[in-house]
Amino acid sequence: MAKKPVTKKAHKGRPAERKRLIEAAKIAQKNSYSPYSRYPVGAAVLTESGRVYTGCNVENASFGLAICAERVAIFKAVSSGEKRIKALCVVAKSAAPCGACRQVIIEFADKDAEMIYVDWQPLEKKEKVTFTTAGKLLPHSFNPSEAGL
Repeated sequence: MAKKPVTKKAHKGRPAERKRLIEAAKIAQKNSYSPYSRYPVGAAVLTESGRVYTGCNVENASFGLAICAERVAIFKAVSSGEKRIKALCVVAKSAAPCGACRQVIIEFADKDAEMIYVDWQPLEKKEKVTFTTAGKLLPHSFNPSEAGL
């Protein structure tokens, strides 16, 4: 039986780093282009260099061309020369990365990289924070290093 993510307990990252990531993801969420789903998502990644990259979901009338906030943030980091993610935060109502994002996360994060989900409902000023790891996010993943790639 799979273990459930830990809520507001586990402390891997430093509190200041976590707060910085959560705030960056909330700001990114405001830039979401989500006229079709009306589901704004923000994300922020902390790289090994200590830099934070943000992203928001960007939808398209041709739905298959939309991209999730997590992948936008990761691709911004990679396109800036970063190759390793220490932590990722995603902010939305009932936040959690989709399957495609989980596979992209595994490509650039160690299994013990911290994943932070913030169920954020700004109008209601409600927030529920959940912490887990990349390895728990996608168990039995296709890991390029384990595949010899």
